[in-house]
Formats: sequence, C-alpha cells, structure tokens
Amino acid sequence: MKKILTVFAITSVITSVHAGMDDDPVLGKVMIDQLETRRTEGNDPWVLEADAWIGKDWHKAWFKADVEYVDSETEQADVQARYSRAIAPFWDFQLGLRHDFKPDEETRDWAVLGFRGLAPYFFDMDAAFYVGENGRTQLSFDTEYEIMLTQRWVLAPELQVNLFGKKDPARGHGSGLSDLELGLRLRYEIRREFAPYIGMNLESKWGGTADLAKDEGKDTRDIQYVAGIRAWF
Repeated sequence: MKKILTVFAITSVITSVHAGMDDDPVLGKVMIDQLETRRTEGNDPWVLEADAWIGKDWHKAWFKADVEYVDSETEQADVQARYSRAIAPFWDFQLGLRHDFKPDEETRDWAVLGFRGLAPYFFDMDAAFYVGENGRTQLSFDTEYEIMLTQRWVLAPELQVNLFGKKDPARGHGSGLSDLELGLRLRYEIRREFAPYIGMNLESKWGGTADLAKDEGKDTRDIQYVAGIRAWF
C-alpha cells in the first residue's frame, strides 16, 4: 500500500509539472499590418509594415520591418529587433536595436526603448524612444483604433507622429515635430487572417522638416490613396 501511495504521489507531481509547463507554451505570430501601394503626385511607392514575435507570456523576441519601394528599388527601410517584457495586462516594455538605411546614404543605428499595448477604449498603441550616434534622438508614436462596422467590414483610423532631437539634413529631418501621418483604411476580412483594404493617407511635414522640403522644392503635404492587404499567421 505504501509503494502504491508513493507511486501515486510521484505521478501526481510529474503530472502537475507537465501541466504547468503547458500553461505557458512558446508561441509566435507574424503580422503584415500593411502591404500596399500608394497613389501619390510623384512615383507611386509600395509600402510594407510588418512585425513578428516569438516567446512566452512574459518574455518575447520581437521583430519589426518598415520598407518602402519605388520603381522596384528600396527607397528607405528600417528593421528592428527588440526584447519584450510584459509589465501589465496588455502592456509590454521593450528594449532593442534599430538599423535603417537609404540607398547611397550613410546608414543609421539606434538603441530603442519602447512601450506597446492596448490603451483604454481599445486603442492599439506603440511608443518608442530612439537614441542614435552623434547625439541623435527620435520619439515616435503610433496609435490605431478598429471600428467593427459588421462582422467582416472594419474601419481603422491611424495616427503616426515623429519628433527628432536634432537636425539631420541627409534624412530630410528638422528638429522638433517632424512629420505626422493620418490614415483611414476600410478592410473586408475574408478570413480574420486575411483582409484586402482601401483607404487614404494624409502626410504632412512640420517645422524644420517642412523648411527642408521647401528648400528642395517638395510639397509639405501629400494626400495618398492606398490599396493593399492585411494578413497574419
């Protein structure tokens, strides 16, 4: 009887440990938030905004990519690798590195400190502070909200804002508030994982960035019509 109880106790411990391990499995996700073409007054670009993560509830490796193609060539791109740590329900603190480049220009490398999560009233938010070489700094803020018109039609307004600590003429950035982008996209979810969409963007430059654009004969505001797909797996 004693042996039977001992075996039962050992079996229970093993089962409990195994169950505990299953409570926090390694998961992953790839999210293509925007893969779209934009109709502008100049050359129409293709834009990719995507991220991916892998890890457990508390700790994840997070990757981001923002790429713009014009005439089948990379106009500009940045890629990021971050360590993500859950600090509250629906909120992560992130640390990492970012590398960005433009053809025929010097690349830029940055350290990243960010917060990502779901704010009250279900606003999806991503805020990051970047520190680069030669005292360069950048603060970026991105928020999106989803309005369920039906079970398949979703209207998604979005706001992106960038501020820079110092002037960087090579990148066309002035100091202070640099640029603001307002977007509105209407998508149809054929499946939750796949949805084509149409929409529009308003891009505007401010302050020193607007002055640099004017000096180069460029517009400081641009209305763009977009069409693309959103997908995740």
